Amino acid sequence: MDGSALSDEAVGFAFAEAAARGAELVVVHTWLYPQPVTYREAFGDVVPLGYDPQELRADEQRVLAEAVAGWARAAGLDPVEVLAVRVDGRPGGPEAAAREARYEALVAAAHRYDAAGVLLGHTRDDQAETVLLALARGAGPRGLSGMPERRDLDGVPLLRPFLDVARADTRAACAALGLDPWADPHNADPAYARARVRSDALPALVDALGPGVVANLARTAGLLAADNAALAALADAALPDVRTEGSGLSVAGLAELPAAVRTRVLHAWARELGAAPAALSHSHVAALDALVTAWRGQGPVHLPGGHQVRRHAGHLLP
Repeated sequence: MDGSALSDEAVGFAFAEAAARGAELVVVHTWLYPQPVTYREAFGDVVPLGYDPQELRADEQRVLAEAVAGWARAAGLDPVEVLAVRVDGRPGGPEAAAREARYEALVAAAHRYDAAGVLLGHTRDDQAETVLLALARGAGPRGLSGMPERRDLDGVPLLRPFLDVARADTRAACAALGLDPWADPHNADPAYARARVRSDALPALVDALGPGVVANLARTAGLLAADNAALAALADAALPDVRTEGSGLSVAGLAELPAAVRTRVLHAWARELGAAPAALSHSHVAALDALVTAWRGQGPVHLPGGHQVRRHAGHLLP
């Protein structure tokens, strides 16, 4: 395909044939970088005619996305929108940054179309992978509770209806319906931790412990999610009680809270101060907690986004 009307027809024909035959569909677009012509060759000068390879790649990706969107419109899907997102410059790792950028774009589109919610396709296998990644990173109950069935972001519900469904079942359903699902190549890229868990770690656990390990990991996430919700509710109720004038917190009030509630209060407060959730880690919250429980005159705690928290006169102050 090359972005022309004729190639749009070819893409539509290819989708129809792939669906009818249960075959894999590969959309190919080939192109050439501009030749490195110099002004000397053209005008007798030596300044090169430059170009930005990243911008050219982005242009080609947009052409490919628009071609697939053109097929979707021809198939009667409405509305169809192509959204470009940028992840560079965001806090956290590339996977977290990409996830945040995607959700922002989806939520913005939901607002534009007054959508009741956004449906996400995460399966039980995705949930098990999330739990394993959280274990490897030393996450607490918040991380081990995995992905929630519902999360409200800027007033838009993000819903995951397939968290109790195996990935193999969703593939079988697509095959039965003659659908050709898109396979994101990043999911097979070993540069990403989740891809390694999917291709190596989780299959090894299944071999060693049996196929039930996937469902058990997902079930563990659900149990921890319920416990974490109860603790979060206690923290929400405790935060107003430990606030001081301005935007500080009372050290004495924090010290009276159970550790599981206190750390959640500190986490919520750090987010209020502007610390990005994707970059706010356990080490940041532990350092804040040390200002309460292990005070030895230490200096301020540095939070993501350039924020600082110090202890002064029995208060935590930003």
